[in-house]
Amino acid sequence: MKVLVTGANGHVGFGVCKAFAAAGHEVRASIRSANDAAKSAPLRALGVDDIVGLDVRTFDPFVEACRGIDVLVHVAATYAMHVAGPAETDAMLRDSTEGAANAVRAAARAGVPKVVLTSSVATLPRVSPEAAPVTEADWATDLGVPYFRAKTEGERAAWKAAEDTGIKLVALLPATVGGPDFHRRTPSIGMIESIMLGSMRLGAPNTNIAYVDVRDVAAAHVLAAERDVTGRFIIANDHAPEMRELSLLMHWSDASIPAAPAVLPDFVMSAGPALDWLRASLTRTPRMVSPELVATMRGKVTKLSNERAKSELGWHQAIGLDRSLSETMAAIRALRRREGHRRVI
Repeated sequence: MKVLVTGANGHVGFGVCKAFAAAGHEVRASIRSANDAAKSAPLRALGVDDIVGLDVRTFDPFVEACRGIDVLVHVAATYAMHVAGPAETDAMLRDSTEGAANAVRAAARAGVPKVVLTSSVATLPRVSPEAAPVTEADWATDLGVPYFRAKTEGERAAWKAAEDTGIKLVALLPATVGGPDFHRRTPSIGMIESIMLGSMRLGAPNTNIAYVDVRDVAAAHVLAAERDVTGRFIIANDHAPEMRELSLLMHWSDASIPAAPAVLPDFVMSAGPALDWLRASLTRTPRMVSPELVATMRGKVTKLSNERAKSELGWHQAIGLDRSLSETMAAIRALRRREGHRRVI
């Protein structure tokens, strides 16, 4: 099987290329600039030499990139939990919706029979603690957070294009992605790095997150390409840890990392954006918390069912949370050494 993977130099995209190559498939990788040696070198180290430059919002070049492949795996997307203003929000929305629709339509034009889209659990609602687990039939309706809106509208645009063209589409909905093999920070990696730097020294926010290791996400993409399936699949660990639990696991892995001593009262969440600005300034990690995110999270939990991925896709969680966190922390330390940070964590 020959696959085209977009966004191949990102955390998930690189992991997906690595998994397809390890499974014996032929990989064509797209990045924004194929002439950027620093971005293409890690892919070439995997044995991926078919690398093309592609802006996923441009249709005709996308069609050409799809020529001669069996499956398009569209990973490329802007991932930012905090945006500076309306211009950045609009750019993120355009990247997501135009990129996803272009991916499906370009694949169809090139005669590719199947597209695997990397969506997100951000397209799913958070619910009250006593509610039933969320499934693939559910969609988020609270889209105040620009990233949540971008992923939701992007996936819906892909489904509309699939309906129009008749192409087979699989949408994978990964949770917060950790794990090694990243070459720059994502907001998810920045969150783990900030905990390493002591952001929960005084306490943890009263919330939880769905988590999954990048290698398990990559394995799901291979399964989605190989198997005769369609539709949406939630790719998340069985257990969605509380934020304090996350900090404790990291502390137990490395006692030098401050564990959250308690869960902070809910009213403290209102100060979250200001505290996050301070944290990001001190730790030089990406901002994560906005007033819109606080409003979305307050009183709600992440509660997901991954049963469809297990029963129909044949996927299962292979990397435990403690192992994933430990290996993520090691990769963060390696990145900081390459960047020349004076502070050792």
